[in-house]
Amino acid sequence: MDINVAICDDERAEITYLAALVCQWAAERGIGARVAEYESAESFLFAYEADKPADILLLDIQMRGMDGVGLARRIRRDDDAMQIIFITGYPDFIAEGYDVFALHYLMKPVKSAKLFETLDKATGRIGASEPVLLFGSNGQLIRVLQKDAQYLEAVWPLVRIVTASETYEVKANLSDMEGQLDKTVFIHCHRSYVVGLRHIIRLTRTDLILDGGKTVPLSRRLYREVHQAFFNFHKRGKTCAYLHGSSTGARPRGRATSSNGTATRSRTYTGRCAVGAMVTTTISRL
Repeated sequence: MDINVAICDDERAEITYLAALVCQWAAERGIGARVAEYESAESFLFAYEADKPADILLLDIQMRGMDGVGLARRIRRDDDAMQIIFITGYPDFIAEGYDVFALHYLMKPVKSAKLFETLDKATGRIGASEPVLLFGSNGQLIRVLQKDAQYLEAVWPLVRIVTASETYEVKANLSDMEGQLDKTVFIHCHRSYVVGLRHIIRLTRTDLILDGGKTVPLSRRLYREVHQAFFNFHKRGKTCAYLHGSSTGARPRGRATSSNGTATRSRTYTGRCAVGAMVTTTISRL
C-alpha cells in the first residue's frame, strides 16, 4: 500500500519532528509513504485544490492566517475520505473539530506510540474506502477495485475490463468508464486502451508489458507521456518522504504559482532518510 501523508503546521520544528516519525512508522510497517509538508493552511489548500494530495493529514489547529479547523471544514465540503488527525497544544480546542469528523486529536508534544497507533487506524480506514469501478454486465451490478484493474480496452460497442483473474465486458464508451478512474494511477497508452500504472512491468517503444505477462499496445504518439507517468508513479511509490533534518545528498528544485498570481515556493528533495529508505519530499509555502 502506498500512502500520501501531508503535514500542515506553521512551526518548522514540529513538521520536521512529525515527518521523522511518519518515516519511521512507514519503514517499520513496510509501507510506501510520501510526505508533503505545508507551513500554512493556505499553501495546503492551494495544493489540495490542484490535485487533492493527501490520504492522511496531520493538521495543527492553531496557525497564523486560516486555522486548522477552518481548513478541515473546507476539505469536508467535497472530501469525506481524507483522514484528518488534529495536532494541538491546547485541549480547549479539541471540541471545535467534531463537526469535521476528525479521526483523532494528538496533544503536543506528540508521542511516537500514539501517533503510530493513530496512523495504523487511519491506514485501515483508507483501505476500506478504496476507489472502485461500478458497472453493469450480464444483468448484474459489478464492483471492481480500481487497483485490481490492469487495463480497459474499447472493443466497440463494449469496454473490456481486465484484472489478473477476470475479464468483464460492459456496453459503454471508454470515455464514460474512464470518468470513474483515478487519473493519478491510470493513463491512456493507446486510443483504445487505458492502463493501470501500478501493473506496468516494462515499457518498449510499441508495447507495455504488465504483471502476469499481459501485453497492451503503446502508441508512438503517447510514448513520452506514458514513460513520464510510469517514472513518476513508481518514483513516489515505495518511498518514505522524510523532510529536512535526516536526509542526505538532497537536491532542491521547483517553483509554482497559485491561480491568483501568488507565488508558492515549492522545493523537492531527494535523498536517503535515517532508516535507509529513499526520500522524496515536497515543501510548500505561500
